[in-house]
Amino acid sequence: MILNDFFIFMKQELMLLFIIFLLLLIKVGKDRSNESLLYLINLLLLINVIAGFILPGEGSLFSDMFRTNPLIALEKNMLNIGTLIISMQSYSWLKSHKHLLEFYILMISTLLGMFYMISSGNLLMFYLGLELSSIPLAALVNFDLEKKASSEAAMKFILSSAFSSGLLLFGVSLIYGTTGSLAYAEITSHLSTDPLQIFAFVLFLAGFAFKISAVPFHFWTADVYEGAPVAITSYLSVISKGAVLFVFVSVLYTVFKPLADVWYGMLFVLSISTIIIGNLFAIRQDNFKRFLAFSSIAQVGFILVGISGSSSMGTAAVIYFVLIYIFSNLGAFGVVSIVSSLTGKERISDYKSFYKTNPFLSWILTIALFSLAGVPPAAGFFGKFFLLIAGAEKGNYLLISIAALNMIVSFYYYLRIVKSVFMEPNESPIESLTIPLISKVALYICLLGIVILGLWSVVYDYIFTLSPIF
Repeated sequence: MILNDFFIFMKQELMLLFIIFLLLLIKVGKDRSNESLLYLINLLLLINVIAGFILPGEGSLFSDMFRTNPLIALEKNMLNIGTLIISMQSYSWLKSHKHLLEFYILMISTLLGMFYMISSGNLLMFYLGLELSSIPLAALVNFDLEKKASSEAAMKFILSSAFSSGLLLFGVSLIYGTTGSLAYAEITSHLSTDPLQIFAFVLFLAGFAFKISAVPFHFWTADVYEGAPVAITSYLSVISKGAVLFVFVSVLYTVFKPLADVWYGMLFVLSISTIIIGNLFAIRQDNFKRFLAFSSIAQVGFILVGISGSSSMGTAAVIYFVLIYIFSNLGAFGVVSIVSSLTGKERISDYKSFYKTNPFLSWILTIALFSLAGVPPAAGFFGKFFLLIAGAEKGNYLLISIAALNMIVSFYYYLRIVKSVFMEPNESPIESLTIPLISKVALYICLLGIVILGLWSVVYDYIFTLSPIF
């Protein structure tokens, strides 16, 4: 019975381990063409997505260090879907890369770390998962070995990641020292408004803020996004950030619930500053990856507004928004990835008159940007709407008003790109691009996700029914 529980509860982690070992065997075996490997790996990732929806068990292992339930399984499945889409979109870049297998081994290893982090019921398990998800990411950021910008981005990432992990670990040590336990359930019963425990929480919050690029812990984001390969930039922006947000919500609402009055004020300041700074800097960008970096910072601000509501609606709104964000952001990054790999162009000014030569990519980019801006009926509008409603649970209408006004500001810089794509003249626009079939399928998946999530309320209702009651 215990063995059966092990295979059911950890089936998603075991599936990733199987893929990693299979890729290692292929690496030491006979050489194969990149194209055949890409189709094989994408098939394995598709099987991984399908397997994730089968038998979402509920229970715990290793003295409650590892936990799972249908909501946790859903969060992991969302990350699986995003990883598959990124893999499909990166076909043009990876088919000629000499380190293809190393790329996937590192990426799936980070995903495995995120899964352990999401399922953690103990601060030790959480920290081990965090490090497993962070260290391979530094190597991925530096995956364009011949480019100086990629090495510089990796250095900035590893230094800021080490600093944030150090803050987190210091906070964990203080929590352990003041509560005598690392288990989530036991920590909660020993928390109070003791100054040392509040200081420990501040360190803990700062570590998380680094990971999700909340202001003022966001300085590494734009430089790392710009220097990393587009596939890794999209992975950092969507998968890595989504995983940390899932854990952040869970830890705040359960472990640190006794300190809710303390962290609400902190989230209030973080959310407002993150939205405003993200918007202001996004307006000034011309490099597409830097633009999407500051766009993602602003989106995190809206997520923090939803988290501040401290309710079941807050949990559901955050998970629902991250799901929408996966399709919306990967839709935009997918176009940038294809254009970058085929032409090397990454500046917004290069996209002038893009519609004349690439209408399909132009429409995908436009719909994705509409969703990120929150233009109805795109899914992003409903995602932000639910976040604002969740944030209003505390009755702080000043916070909701500031967030809503900043949505109007974001319309400007998103629609500026749409104007450039459709209306601004360009004597030498980007040539008509031949899109690989697998990348086109990935873009269609993003498009369907944006449309269906915006029009089909069943998805949000399902997430809400899985959310714990606080």
